[in-house]
Amino acid sequence: VLGAASAICYQDRERLPYTCAVLHEVQRLSSVVAVGAVRQCVTSTHVCGYPVPKGTIILPNLASVLYDPECWATPRQFNPGHFLDKDGSFVVNEAFLPFSAGHRMCPGDQLARMELFLMFATLLRNFRFQLPEGSSGLRLEYIFGGTLQPQPQEICAVPRLGSPSPGPR
Repeated sequence: VLGAASAICYQDRERLPYTCAVLHEVQRLSSVVAVGAVRQCVTSTHVCGYPVPKGTIILPNLASVLYDPECWATPRQFNPGHFLDKDGSFVVNEAFLPFSAGHRMCPGDQLARMELFLMFATLLRNFRFQLPEGSSGLRLEYIFGGTLQPQPQEICAVPRLGSPSPGPR
């Protein structure tokens, strides 16, 4: 799709809808933060008919949205189709909140999205990823701490023949 271009740029995401969908699905299914930043209710209000008094401490459960079966066809399975329409074009889902939402959304959201796309697409363009010979497979359980951390993995990055040079080494 990208031809002989030597480097991937952020505008290439328009021509790489499946790559964008895979990246979004990885972030949805493997979100490192299950709970958003602690907040405090500044005025008394009602949410879904329940009273929330002023001063109430609120912990937004981001995982409840990222795995909600009303928002995702297959909430516990890896499915890039969650972000593709019937024509294969990339679509945004309102329930995709890996960086939280509202006024307290991560201030680095846009920079993170750009960097993730550029790094991910560049890696996929230049390497094939495979398990080492004799590997027992990937370990998909998390290490729980302040964030959900992935298990250490052994993966081989095999250079693709004919891929553009990734630059100085």
